Amino acid sequence: MPVNQEQSSPLKVPAQKDYEYAYKMAFNLVVEEVRKLPDIKEQCNKCGALYCEQSGQISVKLDYLNNKYQIIFPEIDVLRVSEDKPVELRDKLLILHYFIRAKGTQLSKRLITYQELQEGSVYYPSFFKRAIKPLVDFFGDKPELLLEASTFLGGIKAEPGDLSVTIPAFPRVPVTIIIWKGDEEFPPSGNILFDSSILDFLTVEDINILCQTIAFSLINHCRSRR
Repeated sequence: MPVNQEQSSPLKVPAQKDYEYAYKMAFNLVVEEVRKLPDIKEQCNKCGALYCEQSGQISVKLDYLNNKYQIIFPEIDVLRVSEDKPVELRDKLLILHYFIRAKGTQLSKRLITYQELQEGSVYYPSFFKRAIKPLVDFFGDKPELLLEASTFLGGIKAEPGDLSVTIPAFPRVPVTIIIWKGDEEFPPSGNILFDSSILDFLTVEDINILCQTIAFSLINHCRSRR
């Protein structure tokens, strides 16, 4: 299901400062929601996280984009498990949203597009511009590079398109990126697909931010290796 590529333009990463205030406000809100959870251990079961309790301190460990993170209680903060590198506020927000929203739904194995999500059509222009288009612009004429780069995020080869990969963004949120090479008649194109259960784990806005993060991570990883 190709998506026509818009005219190519230089990749511009959104300025983090433009979103910092909104992220801080959203983070404060989600922290309050985490505090209200009736059963942390049960929520771990719903999202595929590991519940840990030692010396009276509770932590929740889960995977996000091929890295291990932990949510610390009662402070409600998100840290990397094995690194002192700080976690970006955007990533903390996504991790906590995934944790509180998870309903424990099993994967349906049915792939859908962003536009098929409830309210997806409303956010699609931004989603295309910030997630799909950068991937097509960068990998459209060299899709094999996408396969190599995706291993950085735990990706594996998938079936659709000329080349596609599935990245386990969270334990129960696989993200499939598809690239079509194009030819003399049609330019390269691409799409991003999700399991139909994804709204039981993330909001449409979260999915938008998640896919932007994946796109820029893949592209920046490739650029750093040149």
